[in-house]
Amino acid sequence: MIIVNTEKIAGREISESLGLVRGSTVRARNIGRDIFASLKNIVGGEIEEYTKLQADAREQALKRMTDDAQKLGADAIVNVRFTTAMIMQGCAEILAFGTAVKLK
Repeated sequence: MIIVNTEKIAGREISESLGLVRGSTVRARNIGRDIFASLKNIVGGEIEEYTKLQADAREQALKRMTDDAQKLGADAIVNVRFTTAMIMQGCAEILAFGTAVKLK
């Protein structure tokens, strides 16, 4: 599956648009990470636990979007975007979306 954030794929021709595909996940922080993050906040620097949490969430959302596209018989997904929204305090959704296409 080719996944790009552009309208076109270099060197390839899109023959058919199959529609919107998406994948999302909702993740929450946990008490262990929060305690460490609070300590890290005092001294400064990257909070690696949250960075990993967000990276894992993006990968899961991307996988779910790809699975959605495969169900449609897509060869690629163009115009891929990510967005996030807070569901409640300490809990956020990551959404990946794009357009599933067939290639010539």
